[in-house]
Amino acid sequence: MFVGRDTELAEVSASFLGGTMAISAIAGMAGVGKSTFAVHWARRIADRFPDGQLYLNLRGFDPVGLPVPPEHALRILLESLGTDPRPLPSEVDALAGIYRTRLVGKRVLVLLDNVRDATQVRPLLPGEPGCLVIVTSRNRLSDLVALDGAHLQELDILSPAEARALLARRLGQQRVAAEPQAVEEIIAQCARLPLALAVTAARAAVRSAFSLETIAAELRDSASNLDAFHHSNATADVRAVFSWSYHALSPDAAYLFRLLSLHPGPDVTLPAAASLAGLTIPHTRHLLSELIQTHLTDETVPGRYASHDLLRTYAGELAATIDSPQHIAAARQRIFDHYLHTAREALGLTAERALIAMSRPAAGVRAEGFAGDTTKAAAWLAAEQAVLLAAVEQAATHRYDIHAWQLAWATANHLHWQGRWHEHERIHRTAMVAAGRLGDRTAKAHAHHGLATAAAALGGFDEARGHIERAVQLFAELGDTRALAESCRTMASVAKQQGDPKAALGAAQQFLAFQQAHNGQDSEDSRGRRATAAGLNAVAWCHTLLGQHEQALERSREALALCQELDCVTGAAETWDGIGQAHHNLGQYEQAVVAYRNALDLFRSSDFPWMSASTLERLGITYLSTDCPAAAGAVWTEALGVKNQLGNHANTESLRIRLRQLGQ
Repeated sequence: MFVGRDTELAEVSASFLGGTMAISAIAGMAGVGKSTFAVHWARRIADRFPDGQLYLNLRGFDPVGLPVPPEHALRILLESLGTDPRPLPSEVDALAGIYRTRLVGKRVLVLLDNVRDATQVRPLLPGEPGCLVIVTSRNRLSDLVALDGAHLQELDILSPAEARALLARRLGQQRVAAEPQAVEEIIAQCARLPLALAVTAARAAVRSAFSLETIAAELRDSASNLDAFHHSNATADVRAVFSWSYHALSPDAAYLFRLLSLHPGPDVTLPAAASLAGLTIPHTRHLLSELIQTHLTDETVPGRYASHDLLRTYAGELAATIDSPQHIAAARQRIFDHYLHTAREALGLTAERALIAMSRPAAGVRAEGFAGDTTKAAAWLAAEQAVLLAAVEQAATHRYDIHAWQLAWATANHLHWQGRWHEHERIHRTAMVAAGRLGDRTAKAHAHHGLATAAAALGGFDEARGHIERAVQLFAELGDTRALAESCRTMASVAKQQGDPKAALGAAQQFLAFQQAHNGQDSEDSRGRRATAAGLNAVAWCHTLLGQHEQALERSREALALCQELDCVTGAAETWDGIGQAHHNLGQYEQAVVAYRNALDLFRSSDFPWMSASTLERLGITYLSTDCPAAAGAVWTEALGVKNQLGNHANTESLRIRLRQLGQ
C-alpha cells in the first residue's frame, strides 16, 4: 500500500525529460521504500511508454546470491523484448549494442531495482531519449549522475503525517484514531522508517484484539535492539535488510560503523570519529565516504555525520556481538578523551577559569585545537553542546567517572553564558554522583561549585549558598587557591542575589586578592589578568549595591581598561553593564544608556542571550527614569522574549508584571 511522497513524486515527474532517471534513498537507508516508490511511479506513468515496461531486480545487495552481471541482465532484457536468446553473443558490448538497437524509435520504461553501482547498470541504459530508466540503489550512484546525466532523487523517512497515513491504511482509520498517543509512540519507535512501520502494522493487524498501546509498549521494551521488527521473511525483516548493506562494507568501514553506535550523539564530526576508532583523519574521512556511499550514514550538515536511529541500534547490536569488551572500552575511553581535552582547550580560550590537571589522552585520540582563535573555540562549544551534555551522562552510565565530572566542569562555563541552567544543573548532579563513587574531594568541590551556579541562576539562593560554602571549604582544605578564588567570586554573586551586599563585597575582595597574588606566577598570566578584571568588576557591583557609586565607577574603569587591553569581549560587556548601573544610580541617565548599549552590542556579538536580557531590563529602567515609557516597553518586551526562549528564568514573572504595569 503506497502512501504520501507527493513532493518526491512531483519532483521526479518534473525532472523527466526523456533521459535517464536514478532514484536512491537518503542516507542509503535500507527499508526507506525505494522499490515501492519506483514501482508506484512507474505504474503512474506507464501509459507514456506504449512500447513496453520492463522490470529487473539486479540483486546488488542480495543476502544470498551475487549481483546480476551486466551480460546476464542484458540477455534477460532482450528476451523480454522478444529477442531469440540462442544467437545472442556473450560479450557485454555486443549485447549492449543489440539492446540499444532494439530500442531505437521505441518508448520503453525500464525499472532496474536494487543496483549495486554504476558499473553494473551503465550497459543497461538505452541510447534513445524517448526511453526512461528508473534505477534504485542503496548507493548514491554519483558516477551515474556525473557521467550519464541521471537525476538523483533522495528518499527520506516518512513525515509524521505520512507515517500516520500508512498505519491508518493498514490498520483502519477508526483504530488509529482511537489511540492517538499510542500511534505517536509507534511512529517514534519506528523512527518513521517505512519498513519498520509496515512490520509493526502487520503485527498489530494480526493481533487485532490487542490495543495499540500494547504494541507501543512492546516496541518501548525492545528499544535497545531490533527484535520488535523481526519477520520470518528476510525481505521484511529490518535487521536482515540492514545486514545486506553492512556486509557490502570493507572491514575498516564495518568497524567504524559499529563503533559509531558508541558515540554519545546525535551526530559526529570527522575528528571525533577518528578518535573513536583510533584511526588517522585521512583514513577516517575515506571510511565515512564509504558509509555515505552505501547509505549507512549521512552528512547531515557540512562536517557532521549521523545515522538513522534504527541503524544506530543495529550497529550497537553488531558491536556487542563482534567487538570485544576491551575494544569497546578503549573506544569509549578515546571518545570521552576527545571531548574532554578539546573542551578544556576551548574553555582556556573563552573563559578566565583556572584549568584543572588532566591525564594525557589515550593513544589514537585526535583532540581538536583552535590555534588560539577564541571565535573558533566558542563556535566548537556551541556546535558540540548536545554531544557534550550526552557525553557527561554516558560517561557516568558506563562508570567513566573521572570523565563525567571533568566534562561537566569543562562544559559549565559555556552553558552558564548561554543561560542553559537546567542542563547545567543536570550534568553537575551527574558529576556529584560520579565524584561520590570516586571518593574524590576535588571532584566533589567542583560539582558543588557547578550546582551553586545553577541553583543561583534558577532562583534557589539558599541552596546555592549551601553548595558554594561547601565548595569553599573543600578547596581551602585541598589548598587549591585558584579554585578557591573562583568559589569566592561565586560566593559574592550568590550573596549579592540574597540581598547581603556586605558579605558579597567581602567575598569579591577576597577573590580579587587571590587573583592579584597569582598574576605573573604561572604560564596562564593573560587568563589570570582576565580573572583580575572579573574580580574588579565583581567588587564594583558590590559597591553599587552598597550605594558607593563613585567607587563602583572607579573599579569598573580599571576592569574595562584590562578587558580592552586583553581583548576580552565578555569581560568588557559585563563591565559596561556595571558602568551603566553606576551612572544610572548617580542620575547620569544619558551616560547610563550609552554604557548599556555598549554592553548589549558586545553581548550580542558573543551570542550570550541571557546576559543581553538582563542588560535590557536595566536599560528599560533607565528609559523609564528619563520619561521614555515607549522605549522602556520596547526593550523589556525584547528581554521577555529572550527569557521565554530560555525557559524558567528566575525573574521572568517580575518582568511580565513590569510590562503590565507599564501598559496600565
